[in-house]
Formats: sequence, structure tokens, C-alpha cells
Amino acid sequence: MKNVVVLGCTGSIGTSTLKVAEDLPGHIRLLGLAAGQNVARLVEQAQRHRPLAVGIMDPAKTPVLRAALNVPCQIYAGDEGLIQLATHPEADIVLIAIVGTAGLAPALAAIRAGKDIAVASKEILVMAGEIVMREARKHGVRVLAVDSEHSAIFQCLDGKPPGSVRKLWLTASGGPFRDATVWPREKFPDITVEDALRHPSWVMGKKITIDSATLFNKGLEMIEARWLFDIEMARVDVLVHPQSIVHSMVEFVDGAWLAQLSTPDMCLPIQYALTYPERVANTRVQTHFPGVGRLEFQAPDTERFPALNLARRAGEQGGTLPAVFNAANEVAVDAFVNRQIDFPGITATVQRVMDAHATVHNPRLEEILAADAWARRAARPT
Repeated sequence: MKNVVVLGCTGSIGTSTLKVAEDLPGHIRLLGLAAGQNVARLVEQAQRHRPLAVGIMDPAKTPVLRAALNVPCQIYAGDEGLIQLATHPEADIVLIAIVGTAGLAPALAAIRAGKDIAVASKEILVMAGEIVMREARKHGVRVLAVDSEHSAIFQCLDGKPPGSVRKLWLTASGGPFRDATVWPREKFPDITVEDALRHPSWVMGKKITIDSATLFNKGLEMIEARWLFDIEMARVDVLVHPQSIVHSMVEFVDGAWLAQLSTPDMCLPIQYALTYPERVANTRVQTHFPGVGRLEFQAPDTERFPALNLARRAGEQGGTLPAVFNAANEVAVDAFVNRQIDFPGITATVQRVMDAHATVHNPRLEEILAADAWARRAARPT
């Protein structure tokens, strides 16, 4: 039985995690649940799963939460509340599914308290991968991937050392604009928010869906893979795979390739992270290969999707630049969703902010957070 704390329980990853817990009551106990703003859903989840503790990011919502709860549990609030949940004495693993930078402090706190962490928030490793992985080694805890791509690579590697790897191949659906005949580069300024939110393979939150349309999501995953698997950026690459059945692959130095395949469903990588190193029987995800048909692969079009080159630059240069890459993208996506900039403006904004940044190498956490804050200011539309 694993005692699990879920930070970000009301989002898409959080709700999928609760489905996995319902599937495996003999293996997963939901010890703590934390939400951002959605009190109603948090109350519903707490009443169903009866955790020992809950948390809400907005302290002003604590009285409403307390009044609505009719189950006995401790209530925490704000950033400090996340840290208290992440370091709960009975927790075995903390799943972090908070969008943005708010998950970084509780991730480090959990690691230093001797807890394994399952990472669904890319920002944690993109911003501070060197620090996070160093602390994990120091405290003897695991950093487990929840992204389907990184879970696939983890399963394919199966403990093999970095020296046995020629390349890590992250697969990308290509998003809604992968067909250049339908969406040539000159039509990108005409792309609407509604167009960008029509993902062909996955049902996800708004931010990650836009990131999938620009391929910034895959760029963030490249940097994340670099730290998770101790592989330099030159050995991390991307293939477009429209069927989203092959979740990622590892090419080994002897020429062999291993891939992990399944029907697209986030419950599978979540379950693997929470039950690792065991594989536990579950029938939720079923893959019928005669119905899949062909599996296709193609190189990404970096002229139409320059986010991949920006990500490689950020990952190779390192220091504070990945934090700037991530923060500028968050602000630019928000500006696009609010119709303040056009679709190509997302990439243009990130490149402009990266070009203006004076990278700090071997940064302290405070310098990473300062670079993040600077990039957010610099990326705001004028």
C-alpha cells in the first residue's frame, strides 16, 4: 500500500490519479489532496476518498472549505500548506500536478523529507532539474515521471546506464496543425484559440493543449528528459507520431530500439509511477492492435514549429535560460488565449525574451526564481 499525496487534485492529471486510486484500493491510499481554487470539486473528492488532510492554495477560501467538508481531516492553505502536505509524515510518494512554478518548493521539500515524488509538472525539472536531481540523489529518493513520454522512456531503459543509450526519442502527436498542406506557415497568423484547443489525440488542460499545438510542450519535455535520465541534449530528439500509440522510444548504442505502446490514457503512466516497481493488474487501458492499423513517424517541421530549436538552445546553454524559456512561454500562451497576440506571437515572444536574457550559469534556486520573474515581466504584451 502506497500512501499518496496529490498536489493539484482537481486538474486533469489529478482527477486521473483519483481514478487510478479507485481502481486499486488495495494498493493506493490517498493521504492528502490539494487544489488551487476549485473548492467544490475538492470537497467532492475529499468526501469520496476521505484523506487525512486537504489543502487549498487560496487561504481566503479556507472558511468555505471548512464549512463544506463533512469529513474529519486537517485543512492546510497557501504555499506553506502545500509544503506541509508534501512532507506529511505518513506520505510515501507525492504526485505534483500543479501547473506553473508553484510545485517547485513542495517538490524540494518532499525530497528533503525523504519522499519519492511523481512529477507531472514539467516546470519542476525544466526550471531546476539540476538542483532537483542532485537533492534526490543526496536524499536517496526517486523522481518518477508521470508524463506518458517520460514514463515510456523510463520503462524502456529499465535501469540501463546512460552510456548504453544512443538517443532518447520523444514522440509527438504533432498537434492540430501537423498537416502542412492544411496549415502552411503563412496561415499560422489566422489560427484561433478554438483551432489550437482541438487536440487530435489527448484531452488535456488549456495550457498544455496550446503547448502541444506549438510543440512547446515537446520542447519542455526535451529539457525534462535531459535531467530525468542524465542525458545531454544532443542525445534527446523528437519524432512526430500521429497515432499517439508509441509513447516514446530508446535507441541503444548497439542499434536496438525499444518502445512502449498503449492506447492514449494518462491513467497508465500515473499508475506505473504510483505502484513502481510493481506492475498491478488493471483493465482500464486496453489496446487493440488490429484496430490501430498503421503506425507512422516523421521528422518535426522546425520551420513551422521553431519551439523545438528554442528548447534545444535553452537545454544546451542551461543555467537560468530554461527557466526563462518556460516562463516566457507561460505568459505568451496566456496572452494568446486572451487574444492579445496571434499564434506565431507565442514563439516570437519566447525568442525575444531569451535573446534579451543574460544567462546565469550554475544558478542558486533564488537566481532561478529571479530569472523566472524577470522573464514573466519581459514577456508581457505591450
